[in-house]
Amino acid sequence: MRKILIPALGALFMAMPAIAQTEHQHHHHDAGPETEKFGTVSFPTSCAAASQAGITRGVALLHSFDYTRANQQFGQIAKDDPSCAMAHWGVAMTDYRELWGIPEESEIRHGAEEMAKARAAAASATPREQAYIAALSAFFAPADVSFGQRALAYADKMDELHKAFPDDVEGAAFDALAILASVPPTDTSLTRERQALAILVPLFASHPDHPGLAHYIIHTCDTPALAQDGLAAAREYASIAPSSPHALHMPGHIFARLGLWQEDIASNQASVAASERAEAEGHPGAAHQMHAEEFLVYAWLQTGEEDKARAMTARMREIGKHMMAMPGMDDMKGSGNFFDNELRAVTAMELHEWKELSKQLPAPGSRPHAAMMTYWGQGIGAGHIGDVKAAKAALQGFDKGLEALKKTPYADYEETMKVKRQEVEAWLIHAEGRDDDAVATLRAAADQQDKLGQMEVDIPAREMLGDMLLLLHRPEEALAEYRIALTLSPHRLNGLLSAGQAAEQSGHADEARAFYREAALQTKDGHSRRADLARAIKLAAG
Repeated sequence: MRKILIPALGALFMAMPAIAQTEHQHHHHDAGPETEKFGTVSFPTSCAAASQAGITRGVALLHSFDYTRANQQFGQIAKDDPSCAMAHWGVAMTDYRELWGIPEESEIRHGAEEMAKARAAAASATPREQAYIAALSAFFAPADVSFGQRALAYADKMDELHKAFPDDVEGAAFDALAILASVPPTDTSLTRERQALAILVPLFASHPDHPGLAHYIIHTCDTPALAQDGLAAAREYASIAPSSPHALHMPGHIFARLGLWQEDIASNQASVAASERAEAEGHPGAAHQMHAEEFLVYAWLQTGEEDKARAMTARMREIGKHMMAMPGMDDMKGSGNFFDNELRAVTAMELHEWKELSKQLPAPGSRPHAAMMTYWGQGIGAGHIGDVKAAKAALQGFDKGLEALKKTPYADYEETMKVKRQEVEAWLIHAEGRDDDAVATLRAAADQQDKLGQMEVDIPAREMLGDMLLLLHRPEEALAEYRIALTLSPHRLNGLLSAGQAAEQSGHADEARAFYREAALQTKDGHSRRADLARAIKLAAG
């Protein structure tokens, strides 16, 4: 499965605006403020000596997906030093935001224009620079081809560059990223992920301060089967590039996959603080706050801090509006409605507020495909309370979003969203009283999600299947599903509490106490008022 970030999902559901191509800040022509720290990179070019520090900074920004600042940096160099081919290459690199989303037509056109300028200025470029230009030109070729074809063409050219210049660490890092970004959405083999790791891991051992190597290891390992392999990089990346809000957040991807909730919380609190500083200082990066807060809500829900989770969820709508009102472009700026719809659904679902969940409405102004998360929550909530009419309406709303999705550049992700459709359908069937069919439908969703991978902030379908079986008084079957779910998504609070309940009802008292002890330990510093958690803590101590 292609590793897509929630920013990419935000783009998927929200149609993010393109990065502004014309706004530059005067200080971005040099290496930036002396207090900045984005890690250590080496990217020599044939451009004017005065441009070199800025180019190096721009490449470091690319490695941390700091696309707005990278665009400003390379754009200013291109303005001051038009003969610098690699400045135009750098601007075009911000049009292909790998793992972030699929470029819009306007970005493809703009990237092609920049690469034409790069090729025109490349007569005096080195063979290595010309290889970079040839690789990115392959992506932005004017032919009417799919995104997948473009991504593969670029990855093939980056493979050639890496082989031709094996000592170029930047080329190796960008090659690994290109390999990862070219994985088809339905490819669950992890073959290309392992190819990327074979490049990244040895280089990171010898270049421990390189931002791209650490960053791309985390993305490559952002799946249950590989998450443990990304832990070392996750624990280093934030210290490598602390001036990047995204770098401060990224370790949270691995921490969340492994259920390391306190590390997840610390990582994303640091990212929020960096975003707030960026806004106060007038620098890009403030909109990263929404993504970090999304992860915070999820982690707090796992640690019994539901009051914090509720409060942050409640203010996400205003934060999204605030980000959209900021002048100019900022990475993730257009994703506010997605985060709002998603967090309202997930928070109510985690807290089992089924009636409230069934009545949620999409954030005002949400496009049909941006409202899908709301309808997903609506349908599951309505199914739990037996409201067939509301569940049917939710499924219709979800289908409308799914049809809209098919007409966007993100149609490749239809399969991922079909899993959520199956979840809604299963709970509708349950509300209709056809429980065997409901279980079969939800099991199919869980089997497919186990292959494709779940979203970053999500309720595992396998856990949901256990919930349905528990409702149907089939605790032994439910326990089997919870065990699998907790293997794929460790330390989820509801997974632990429900597994304990299923174990109790199945006569596995010792196993039940083990689940409850883990839930108690995980929430010991929280302030939960959940009755099921209080009971679990009491039983764990008994």
